[in-house]
Parts: sequence; C-alpha cells; structure tokens
Amino acid sequence: MQVEHPVVVITGASSGIGRATALGFARRGASLVLAARGAEALEAVADACRAHKGTRAIAVPTDVADPAAVSALAGRAVRAYGRIDVWVNAAAVAVFGAVEDVPLDETRRVLDVNLMGCVHGARAALPVMRRQGSGVLVDVSSVLGLVTSPYNSAYTMTKHALRAFDGCLRQELWLEGQRDIHVCSVLPATIDTPFFRHLANRTGRAVRAMPPVYTPRRVARAIRGAVRRPRHEIVVGPAGRALRVPAALSPGLVEKVLAVKVDRTHFVRGERAPHTAGTVFAPPPGPGSVDGGWHGTARTAGRRAAAATVVTAAFAAARRAMRA
Repeated sequence: MQVEHPVVVITGASSGIGRATALGFARRGASLVLAARGAEALEAVADACRAHKGTRAIAVPTDVADPAAVSALAGRAVRAYGRIDVWVNAAAVAVFGAVEDVPLDETRRVLDVNLMGCVHGARAALPVMRRQGSGVLVDVSSVLGLVTSPYNSAYTMTKHALRAFDGCLRQELWLEGQRDIHVCSVLPATIDTPFFRHLANRTGRAVRAMPPVYTPRRVARAIRGAVRRPRHEIVVGPAGRALRVPAALSPGLVEKVLAVKVDRTHFVRGERAPHTAGTVFAPPPGPGSVDGGWHGTARTAGRRAAAATVVTAAFAAARRAMRA
C-alpha cells in the first residue's frame, strides 16, 4: 500500500507488539487510532506517538470481545480521519493450564478476545475499506497457528482458527474482485513482551517466555512490511520459520518434540506460582510497556542455538520418515 501517511487502527496497542507497532507507525507520520482495555497505558502510548512530528493519535479504550465497542472504534476512526487504511488486530490474552484444569469461563474469554476480537475487527474495518476501495487488515496470529502446545490449548486454538479465518476472508475478497484490499496473518515466534507476566496461570508453575525470544520491534517491522507489500502470511523469527517444513512433513514427531520443549523451557524450573486469572478479564494496571524483560543478547544467542538443535533434529527425523 502506497499511502504516505496512512490511517492506522491498532487493537492491543497498550503493550507489547501492539505498542511497538504504534510507535513504529508514529515515527513515519501515520494517523493513529489506538485501542486497548487499559486507559492509563493507552494514553501513555498515545502521548509517546504524538511526540513524533506530524503524527496524530487518539486513544479509544475498547474491549475487542464486545462487537459494539469495536464498531464504535471504527466509527471514531472515520470521524477523526475520514478513512481506515490499515487495521491491526493485536489484542490477545492467554491462560496456561491443562485442559481440564482451566475454568471454562477463562477458556471462553480467550476465544472471545483472540478470535472473535479479530472477527469483530474485520467486520468493522472491511466495509470502510470497500467504500474507499483499498486497505490492509493485519491479524497477529502466532507460530502456534502452525503447531500445538501443551498447557496453552485455548490460545493455540485461536491462532489456528485465525489463520483459517484470514484464508476465508482472502477467498471472499478475491471472489468479489477486491484486489486492493488485503488480509495478512503475521505469525511471531516467542516475543519479549509483558504478555507472559500477565497471563492467567492454572499450572501452579512459574511461566516464562520460551526461548528463543525475539523483540516486539521485529514483529512491528514485519507488520509495516505487510502493509507496504501485502503477503498472505509472514512468520517472524528464524525458529518459527524453521518449524514450518518439519511440522508439515512430520507433525506427530514435531508434536512430541515441542511437548518436551514446552514442559522443560516454558516454566521456571522448581519455581511455584499461585493460580491466577491474570489479565484475562481485566487489564493490567500502570502505564504499560513494549518489552517484558525476557530478551538479552547473550542469553538469546544461547537459546537460539538450543532451539536450532531441536528444530534440526526434528527436520532430520522428518526427512527420514519421508524416505521410509
């Protein structure tokens, strides 16, 4: 999309990937409509965006699980700026726990935010984009849309479903002849955001970001790249890209390898944690942040090497399975 100063709506803009994306677009003079549940954090990122010359930003507290609120968000964008060039669905929550241990209301809430929030966003943004004849819808999925993970079933379900939803949208738009409206799925690997400190936890074990860990700014660059040159899917992070072929060729093996990796590296060994609903039903307090404190150059280099070893072993086993 060749729009010099696009109008960009971002959900989940108060922290992590959404916040990094907002700041990245702000540096390029975009007009921003920022949405999240936490008003304090949302105003903080809007202020940071407005500090960049030529950037306009408005904060609209929004629960994406509420379709009326998301429709109102789109209306606010059009009233303020007259159009919507880019809509980024980045809001997400998660609950860690075995399937039978997670309260059903928490599972439903994850589905409502992560999946239905994107459905609501699409239904709000696409009519505007059809009227103006162009636009880019970006949904932040995950590499967990390609593979599965124990103790994270609700989140993983939503990311698989979101890839399918985006594919359906692309088909419908193509059949309509809408060649200038694009839908892109961005699939990050593990990202250094506050997400892992705020998730609901029903495991009794302390959760950490599973290595290797990449920066939110890397995902923000990928999102901006998807806007400049739309593609169906973008996987962010070498570890995520390396999983695609083994997952397709030998899904059973990859399932087992990742089960062990998650069990061993997604939790802090020997550290217990209280059962909590985290931010599934309420936003975290405070001004929010982009980073979660999981990333470090030396530490990440070691984690990447370990992850590469696991992926290489899975790929080699997949090739042997093909030859058998």
